[in-house]
Amino acid sequence: MLKSATSGRFKDVKLECKHFFSGAAIYANGRICMSLTTVGFALKLPEESRNALMKERGAKPLRYFPKAPVKKDYVILPKAMLKDMKTLRRWMTVSVNYVLSLPAPVGGRK
Repeated sequence: MLKSATSGRFKDVKLECKHFFSGAAIYANGRICMSLTTVGFALKLPEESRNALMKERGAKPLRYFPKAPVKKDYVILPKAMLKDMKTLRRWMTVSVNYVLSLPAPVGGRK
């Protein structure tokens, strides 16, 4: 899915997929921007984009475990959206661009 959705779109960005909880996380230049776990495929997005996406049927806030806190910067995409490559590419681009615009985390992590 990652290759199909990002092919040729991020020439100057290193995208990596790593093990994360019971799934995988995608990093753009070392910064997490997407996750695929048993709860769904989630994107890290700016507030305006999160608000727009949450209006879509099936979109929901990310919570990795039932009693865990909501990860406020993330939205789980509706399953139907995962089949729409054009829409998926657009949202993935927003996610990558967003994380790359954020200040570097404290402690040297990206």
